[in-house]
Amino acid sequence: MGIRFIKISVVYFVIGVCMGMYMSMTEKFDLSPVHVHINLLGWVSMALAGLVYVAFPGAAETTLAKVHFWLHNIALPIMMIGLACLVSGVESAGPAVAVGGTLMVLGIILFAINILKNIKN
Repeated sequence: MGIRFIKISVVYFVIGVCMGMYMSMTEKFDLSPVHVHINLLGWVSMALAGLVYVAFPGAAETTLAKVHFWLHNIALPIMMIGLACLVSGVESAGPAVAVGGTLMVLGIILFAINILKNIKN
């Protein structure tokens, strides 16, 4: 599971960097919140979770790890597409941000429970 997290985190890293380059070239920074969240929740958080799971394979083999992976990867696109629409003026996109954000928080809580439960001295 750890390797899956690391590999998909690199995809989010490329997306985040390309967004940053696009904003820089066009000098339009309206999507900065999306850029930041993709880099933080996509690249950094997933890469770190992957490294934790590589270091502690017992935690990586749990159902909690699998559910965390899928919640994170379902929630992030929903939240980011919703946020992109919201900052672009589509006020009706608020529920997508809320649903994606809620799923993201649930995934991160499951990660925390997994770590606290399955990583021992």
